[in-house]
Amino acid sequence: MTNTRTVAKPRVALYVRVSKDDGSQTYENQLLALRAMAQQRGWEIVAEYTDKMSGAKSKRVGFANMLTDARQGKFNLLMFWSLDRLSREGTLETLQYLQQLTSCGVDSLSLQEAYIDSIGPFRDAVIGIMATIAKMERQRLIERTNAGLARARKHGTKSGKDIGRPKVVFNRQEVHRLASEGLSVRAIATQLGLSIGTVHRTLTTAIAV
Repeated sequence: MTNTRTVAKPRVALYVRVSKDDGSQTYENQLLALRAMAQQRGWEIVAEYTDKMSGAKSKRVGFANMLTDARQGKFNLLMFWSLDRLSREGTLETLQYLQQLTSCGVDSLSLQEAYIDSIGPFRDAVIGIMATIAKMERQRLIERTNAGLARARKHGTKSGKDIGRPKVVFNRQEVHRLASEGLSVRAIATQLGLSIGTVHRTLTTAIAV
């Protein structure tokens, strides 16, 4: 993480990531928050990069395109939601990515961890600890998933859901009405007792018709 104060008029790129590409997760909230922060500071956003896959994988299309454009000098400040959105590969890999950006003349800023820029010589150590925690959290998630699959196999299902589990019944028009009033996907889901993925799929389907 580098000190963003060294950039006089930053040309900003945004990088956002969610882990799944099955409609259950959306990176829109990340983008909205990052865009708002850039706008508040009067910074120009020149590029946005997105991925829907695990941060433990180095071969991410959006991430690779971001690094390529960084080398070509297309932006000089990269903003992202948090370090674990940037990478969950581990301490060494995370630090190497940040060093690559620095070598390209690109500063970096985490929306959730902006304090890292002000902790001086302890910065790399803190980043290392946080990267390690992110990797451990991913490993625990894998273990919980595997345990769930084992239970599912024992009970005769592949997904872990009970056999004959009823589908969620809801008013699709109400979803669209609340969206038209400006409610976020998360707010709609909370108000109607639905999952964020269900609300997102409902709105996306309507747009596609």
